[in-house]
Amino acid sequence: MAGVQPTAVAGDSTKIPLQIIHEVSRISSSGFTGIFKKDCTDLARRISLLAHLVEEIRDSSNTLSRCSSSSNDGCCLLYDLMLALKAAKRLLFAANGFDPNILDDVARKKIVFQFQCVTWKLVKSLGSLPYDQFDISEEVQEQVELIRAQLKRAKERYGGPVTSNLLSRALSQPLDKEINPLQSGSRGVGCLLVEKVGNIDHEVRPKLGGVPLGNGPNINDCGQIVQEPEKLRNSSKISEVTSPKSTGLAREDDSPSKNLLENKKPNSPIIPEEYLCPISLELMRDPVIVATGQTYERSFIQRWIDGGNTRCPKTQQILQDLTLTPNIALRSLISDWCSKNNVDQPTALASGRIKRSDGSFRDVNGDIAAIQAIVRKLSSRSTEDQRAAVAEIRSLSKRSTDNRVLIAEAGAIPVLVNMLTSEDSQIQENAVTSILNLSIFENNKGLIMLADAVTSIVQVLRAGTMEAKENAAATIFSLSLGDENKIIIGASGAIPALVELLQTGSTRGKKDAATALFNLCIYQGNKGRAVRAGIIPALLTMLTDSSSCMVDEALTILSVLASHQEAKAAISKACTIPVLIDLLRTGLPRNKENAAAILLSLCKRDSVNLSCLRRLGALLPLSELANSGTERAKRKATSLLEHLRKPLQP
Repeated sequence: MAGVQPTAVAGDSTKIPLQIIHEVSRISSSGFTGIFKKDCTDLARRISLLAHLVEEIRDSSNTLSRCSSSSNDGCCLLYDLMLALKAAKRLLFAANGFDPNILDDVARKKIVFQFQCVTWKLVKSLGSLPYDQFDISEEVQEQVELIRAQLKRAKERYGGPVTSNLLSRALSQPLDKEINPLQSGSRGVGCLLVEKVGNIDHEVRPKLGGVPLGNGPNINDCGQIVQEPEKLRNSSKISEVTSPKSTGLAREDDSPSKNLLENKKPNSPIIPEEYLCPISLELMRDPVIVATGQTYERSFIQRWIDGGNTRCPKTQQILQDLTLTPNIALRSLISDWCSKNNVDQPTALASGRIKRSDGSFRDVNGDIAAIQAIVRKLSSRSTEDQRAAVAEIRSLSKRSTDNRVLIAEAGAIPVLVNMLTSEDSQIQENAVTSILNLSIFENNKGLIMLADAVTSIVQVLRAGTMEAKENAAATIFSLSLGDENKIIIGASGAIPALVELLQTGSTRGKKDAATALFNLCIYQGNKGRAVRAGIIPALLTMLTDSSSCMVDEALTILSVLASHQEAKAAISKACTIPVLIDLLRTGLPRNKENAAAILLSLCKRDSVNLSCLRRLGALLPLSELANSGTERAKRKATSLLEHLRKPLQP
């Protein structure tokens, strides 16, 4: 591709990509044949779903002006996407109808290598697009991220990244003159020599544990769930995107890439297909049954439903109801299989010893016996015995990580979850606080979620004593540190209960509720839930109440919500802009920073809000902030001033 300039797409940068996408859709409608049928079908479906993205770029009022210069970054990135789409279309023609009886194994491996290269290029080009510059809607951004995550998983099955030079040569030449990946020092597709070509995922999620709410410098930019790079490399957390005509999401066991994967990991146990989630293609940990009788991993099917989908992903039948029923029998079978194949994460407890942070071991056989005796008392018929036992568990779980491990190993978590619905308020308080303490140990979070604790914790949030509500909110926050858990908790009804605590709770309860709501609203699907639960009026009250100590928390949550269209409308309707302008004048440095960030989100592409800012005299405080604020505040204020100085659109 050296020497080729993107000027070919200047002036109409989306015409060719959109044409390619439509051609791929036409090809796909006729169906594919041959041993690469599944690979072609998947690739074509993913490309077809990019039509919404390219159409929004085309409809952007600034696309043509941005692409008028060949040096413009946005134009170059669109050009990269066009090249990837061209390569994909060329590959579909070559792979369709491939007959191994006619063509040799070398030709087959070349096709597999092309799937690897094309998939990698699509992932990279989609990850580099400047969504903000092209006014891409949040719905389309989220869809593209889901497609990109799906492509990443496919890329890993084809063998991971390739060298930049090899990729460039592979994508720039016709398939009949394609380079042979088996030559030039490579050892074959299945064990292709690779090198790191940079991190193609630039998303970073701020670590929230232990960080005071409101101190994150880039909180307002958290539009949706994003994962730390290491987690993203090791797992996929985003659901599959399928077109309405998709006939299913079966695992690609019949794909030629299966053999390559097995070559890479010869000692890995083969996971039974029925243990894999049809959406994520990963081993299920919390399988649930939908109305059609199909089973999925809870977090993935919940995200599917949250996206407004009302059909079963696998069968495409309409879901008569959205109830998710735990598949206990399958969960038990998966657990047994994991134990036999050493797939489960190793427990911190082994042979009566716990490994310390310095690598040494501590014998805990005596502690095990004592804790097991206490856990047995939790199930006593005597209320007094239950009170004493749960109080002791609360005390022990507070003291040390070792105790948290041993209490969980003794089977206390399911019993404690049952105690959350106790009519005895003392038992309920100690049970929810025990679960909070146990959740501090990372491995226990999964056990708590598997015990279906969230539903009962929400009941405590609604009807418990104030202390129980406070600790229930803190438990929700602790559990929601896991991205999958954000989805499950959001669907459980926790958000309305937390908003109510935010409005009516004690000072500590309000702070616990605010922390949990902030963390839950990082997931895009929970933002609408929070708005519908009445969070905007509650936050405005916190901003305007002179006796409130919650201004930082309110601004931080608003900064997360302001990028969501429904939240943006609610914030504007609640007359929040005058309050934010006042904070620009009188607030603390961090408050001014967040106020400017929220105002910027509200005023982007919104002439009504921009006019409101002009009318209320925001120019002066913004100018002062642009000169003397924090670095982030300066950036936000400067950007706002640029919008304000533009002539009003007729």
